[in-house]
Amino acid sequence: MRVAIQMDPIGSIDINADSTFRLAEEAQTRGAELFYYTPDALALDEGRVTARGHALTVRREIGNHADLGPEETVDLADFDVVWLRQDPPFDMGYITSTHILERLPASTLVVNDPFWVRNYPEKLLVLGFPDLTPPTTIARDLKTIQAFRDRHGDMILKPLYGNGGAGVFRLVHADRNLVSLHELFTSMNREPLIAQKFVPDVSNGDKRVILVDGEPIGAINRVPAAGETRSNLHVGGRAEKVELSARDHEICAAIGPLLREKGQVFVGIDVIGSYLTEINLTSPTGIQELERFDGINAAGAIWDAIEARKT
Repeated sequence: MRVAIQMDPIGSIDINADSTFRLAEEAQTRGAELFYYTPDALALDEGRVTARGHALTVRREIGNHADLGPEETVDLADFDVVWLRQDPPFDMGYITSTHILERLPASTLVVNDPFWVRNYPEKLLVLGFPDLTPPTTIARDLKTIQAFRDRHGDMILKPLYGNGGAGVFRLVHADRNLVSLHELFTSMNREPLIAQKFVPDVSNGDKRVILVDGEPIGAINRVPAAGETRSNLHVGGRAEKVELSARDHEICAAIGPLLREKGQVFVGIDVIGSYLTEINLTSPTGIQELERFDGINAAGAIWDAIEARKT
């Protein structure tokens, strides 16, 4: 199997945490031929979807984890699988890459399906399941956001298309910084913000549930650092072993069929208490921590699902 991986620069990744590295490692173990390129090297060249990058060999050796072949330009239609794995922000560059990858022939499987990655932004997709989510408003208008806080008290305010916990604020009802934060956010771009009712259970952790082809295979708990509201591992959250609850299974049963139907092979959802807060399609993480805690080879399960789709 020939596998191309579209990802952020590989030289700086943490090989003990990065999910893309683990996916590449598992593919290599299965005999796949790997090719690596960054999003800026993707092109639609006179009708051909091409990428400029390198043949790739990975190894679990810190500081010496990737061998790159000479730079070359390849036709991605010659590959069996293309991984869409760069991190957000979900900006026009990201969206354009989904349009380009969508032009590949059916013989090349793009994971996750770029049409639905583009049309199901992760903070918006959850809103199709209002019985599973906390009260939420998406708005750029300050008065709408203020009215939401008046109705629900403490809230979380964050960029609609951000990632990794960047720009996430908890605002208590009496906080006087909402207007200033709104000015800051709206001066940076033209996008709406997302406001969610604060869920106090976040102090016990933000559960990341891994789904493969719509089926949950395990979870990790991400606990905020002292003095933090955010539990993202990127900002100091601590990963812990955790079991799937009855509520987790209920949530997965509700969303799983849609994810499977739309070609979302590898998905990470976020659950705080009994609430679904995000469905991460773009570049979910957590499979290395899950494997360390529970011995679950999520990368293997993902590749099993891909191989089943290729047969």
